[in-house]
Amino acid sequence: MYHKEMNLSRRLFINSMMLIGVGLEGKETFFPVHPAPVKRIGMIGLSVHSADFTEIINGELAKTDYTDFKVTAIYHPPGNPDVEFSDAQLENFKSVMVRHKVNFVSSIEVLLKEVDAVMVLTNDGRPHLDEIIPVLKAGKRVYLDKPIADTFENVLRIYEASRQYKVPVFSASALRYVNNGAETAKGQVVGDVMGAEVYGPAPIQPAHVDLFWDGTHAVELLYTMMGSECEWVSRTHQPDTDVVVGTWKDGRIGTVRGIRKGRAGFGGTVYGSKAIGSVGKFEGYKPLVVAILNFFRSGELPVPERETVEIYAFMEAAQQSKSQNGKQVSVTEILKKYQY
Repeated sequence: MYHKEMNLSRRLFINSMMLIGVGLEGKETFFPVHPAPVKRIGMIGLSVHSADFTEIINGELAKTDYTDFKVTAIYHPPGNPDVEFSDAQLENFKSVMVRHKVNFVSSIEVLLKEVDAVMVLTNDGRPHLDEIIPVLKAGKRVYLDKPIADTFENVLRIYEASRQYKVPVFSASALRYVNNGAETAKGQVVGDVMGAEVYGPAPIQPAHVDLFWDGTHAVELLYTMMGSECEWVSRTHQPDTDVVVGTWKDGRIGTVRGIRKGRAGFGGTVYGSKAIGSVGKFEGYKPLVVAILNFFRSGELPVPERETVEIYAFMEAAQQSKSQNGKQVSVTEILKKYQY
């Protein structure tokens, strides 16, 4: 559903860009600064992530520097049956929340009265635009789980709303925080990154752009290694496999192999100026959760909005390439088309 209030004109879109400031370290910061400390976290959506994130925040981190944070309330809206968890899974997730004394509430409006920041964790990109608007209106910092939305247009609408209401939205895959990932990207492991090849599961959910559903994790892993400014994308598609090739502005090449048959997992190779190495090992959600909590404290986006949007433009380009039998598609032109 397209909100009437989200039908922003190009002028408003451009003017709203001015609502973003830049922190001392080049990180995007929204002003005014959040007026009160963030302590109580609310969640929208009962999922693997809501259960696991609560275990980490209310359990593992309870006696650390993050002891002031606590998940206190959750609202679980009705899910779409084509992507919903089983009743047994939902009961398991619920038991985790109950054990950590998280209050189940009846609506997003009730949730917003009880919390300082929100994690939107519904296991579906389609309702995210509708779910996030009241959160932004209320001025609550928000982490938005993958996929951000079902289409590239809706991804941009969410970030337009973020600027309109002057509230930052953070979204990232846990794969961005693989072991030694940041150090590799900064040239501390293999030297300057000259290219990368990554792989991961890429099942297709028909209501979403193909790679948005689960392939987004491998794509973000590639961007973690390569950084932004990919210019061209081509995609070779077969029922069991996708191979997506990106050419960066500086001539570097990165590839994503999406797996739909056989053994699947996450990994890859980084080609550096000094060595060839692994992209790093995924060791759980804790590093992502810590990044989210740091964001809730500071308002500084751990990943620039521009890079997050470009990741989705990359996947949109791959979708267009698929429809054109593997033809190269310009990421830059897609961003220009949508006036981003």
